[in-house]
Amino acid sequence: MTPESKLLTNKPDSNAVRLDVWLDVACLFRTRSEAQRAIKGGKVTLNNHRGKPHRETHAGDTVCITRTNGVKQLVEVLGISDRHVSKHHARTLYADRTPPPSEEEAAFRALIRHVGPNNPARMGVPNKRQRRQLRKLKEVQ
Repeated sequence: MTPESKLLTNKPDSNAVRLDVWLDVACLFRTRSEAQRAIKGGKVTLNNHRGKPHRETHAGDTVCITRTNGVKQLVEVLGISDRHVSKHHARTLYADRTPPPSEEEAAFRALIRHVGPNNPARMGVPNKRQRRQLRKLKEVQ
């Protein structure tokens, strides 16, 4: 076992790790619980089968993650680690095989980005400044 491979694992001959742990260690999700929620919600598949948090991940497996707005991220597992490593080493655990977006998808993403922040449904309750502006508008009319 090379010193570099000892860095990636704390078990002596481990060649598999839980899917939720690997997603967290590879920095594809911020926390393990966030990875578990995504897996249980059907957003993660492992080798074209529905993912389960306790499924074991091996080198060579393919993981497909559905992100927001239906964007799919395709990842190939290159390395296994069951404990946290630096982000630089975490990026070496996988290869991103996501195909580039088509012209229609790129246009759709740009539209979503443009429309997203000004969506009135997400605005919620007006803050103090916005309430003052609304009162001024009503007084003028």
